[in-house]
Parts: sequence; C-alpha cells; structure tokens
Amino acid sequence: MARENISKSLEVYYEKVNCCPLRDRQFNFFEFVYVLSGNGVHGINGNELRFEPGDLFLITPKDYHSFDLDSICEFMVIRFGEYYVREYQWKSIDHIECLLYNASDLSGSVLINQEDKKMVGSLVQHLHQTLIQESVYTEDLVRHLVNALIVIAARNIAIIKPKNISPHADNRILQLLDYIQEHIRYPARLTIAVIAERFDLSPTYLGSYFRKQCNESLQHYISSYRIRLIEHRLRFSDKRVHEIADEFGFADESHINKFFKRHQGMSLKQYRDSATKVTD
Repeated sequence: MARENISKSLEVYYEKVNCCPLRDRQFNFFEFVYVLSGNGVHGINGNELRFEPGDLFLITPKDYHSFDLDSICEFMVIRFGEYYVREYQWKSIDHIECLLYNASDLSGSVLINQEDKKMVGSLVQHLHQTLIQESVYTEDLVRHLVNALIVIAARNIAIIKPKNISPHADNRILQLLDYIQEHIRYPARLTIAVIAERFDLSPTYLGSYFRKQCNESLQHYISSYRIRLIEHRLRFSDKRVHEIADEFGFADESHINKFFKRHQGMSLKQYRDSATKVTD
C-alpha cells in the first residue's frame, strides 16, 4: 500500500484530473478533499460511496482511500499534520484533534449541516482565489481559511459523539471515547476491567463516571457505536456477513446476527436488503 508524507505543516493545492494516480493510499497526516466539480466513487476503508460537487471528505492518518472518477473532476486538497492542529490555539475546542480522528466513522462527506455546506463552498472558493492571486500575506490568509474549515468540519463530526455528552466533559472522557473508537473491532480490549485498568479507574467508578459525563451507560455506547459501524459496512461495502463478523471480533455469523437483531430487530441480511431498496 502506498504511504505518503508531507514536508510542510500545511499544504493546499488545486487539481484537475481524470483519474486517480495512486490507489489505496495511506497517509501520516490529515487530508481534506473538497469536490469542486465532477462525480465518481470514493473508496475509504473498504466502503464505497458516490461523491458529487460540494462534498468534503476528511481522510485521517489511519485511513486508506482512493477515488474512481466518472470523468474530469476538480478538487481542492488540504493536507496538515497533527502538529498543525496542536500548534493553533483553538479557543473552545481543545479536543479538536480527537474529533478529527472520528471522521473515519462517517466515510462520506463530513458536512452534515446544510448551512455549513454552503459556508464551506464559499470558503473553498475564497481559498482557491487566494492561491491563484498570490500576494502579500497569502500564507496567513490561507491558514485562516483552512482553520475555519477545520472548525466547521469538527462541529459536524461532533454529531457522532454521544448526544448528551456534558459541555464540560473533561479531557479523560474524550480520551476514553477515542480509545473505544480506536479499539471497537477488538471486544477483548473493551471490557470494563481492561478499560478501567487502561485509564487507572476502578471498574465500579468507571461505569458511574461514564454515565455522568455522557448520560448513557458505557456498554450502551459501545454497542451503539459498533452497530453504527456494522450498518455502514452493510450499506456501503460488499463484505459478506462472515467477513463483517470477523472484522468486529464476533465468533461467527450466528453471534453477530444475534447481537444485531437484539438491537435492531432484524438480521444483517434483512437490514442490507432494506437499505438497498431505499438506495434503489
């Protein structure tokens, strides 16, 4: 698998292409890809989704992805490392890096709010013009525009966090959520005992602490998060049930079907069939 690096803390460029030069690329940095024009399919982490103008994708350092283009497409590409996020003094989003990593759970465009989609379209146009008409203070202006895009993306990504998470949530709960999402495919790493030891908490206190911070139980959050990812696999990949079961640490198809039916009231096949009908 091709792996790419960046030499600067921030790289921004426009490209007009009729094919994706590299397949299944994996980065050691974050990359925004905004679709200015054209259509095609974006493949990321085994999922495939159609893209169109106005979509904004965020690829994280742990993702692999590629584009299949229907015809000539125009993109604005923004690349930045973890250090770029850390060095900027965000006023109220001190866990923005944690939020950005959760873009992997969306796979599609990170723009969920329609008003934000319009705002991003305008910001990207200004960014494009700034690059074309390079002048004094261009670098500073580019950074301001990019930082605005990062904040807008972060507040859209935040929607996938627990809906009732406390606005005053401490840094440890954010690290705990990040840990759960990183290890969601490894059930043995998500037992109460293991998580408690990892975060130096007693197993008894862990449950009450999580509920106080997120207004739901730890097990409910883990199950709901796993369900959301399984649904994503069923809707946007061609993986078979036994492959999905293996990916998420279930013993076999029967085990994952029982888990899924208990939460969703239907089998994985029934869910995939219903999702396909809606798409058609």
